[in-house]
Amino acid sequence: MSTNPDPTPENPQETLEHLSKTVSGLPNAELLATLDVVLLELERRLLHYAQVGPEMVVMADEGLVLSSRAAARLSQAQSASAHAAGHLQIVGVGDWKPRSTAPSWSDDPRVRDDEGH
Repeated sequence: MSTNPDPTPENPQETLEHLSKTVSGLPNAELLATLDVVLLELERRLLHYAQVGPEMVVMADEGLVLSSRAAARLSQAQSASAHAAGHLQIVGVGDWKPRSTAPSWSDDPRVRDDEGH
């Protein structure tokens, strides 16, 4: 009995290439929606692995690899996001001209004084 909740595709490399091409053509909003779906599926699987049951030892190996790789990928994405945000904050948004690459949320002119308190 397999503890892997996902079926193995016949040609994983072809599936990944197709997915990569599809994702690279998505607009930002659809890319974020796709990321939400993928992260929810990841959470579902990690929760499955965290459950105590008779298959615990087998699931521990598989779940640990999945969670470790997910953490590494999310850390890379978070780093890339922070790096891009730092570059984009130098440019500013509309009339917003930040004075640093680490501005506070209240430095945004779209935030009115009555909203900030």
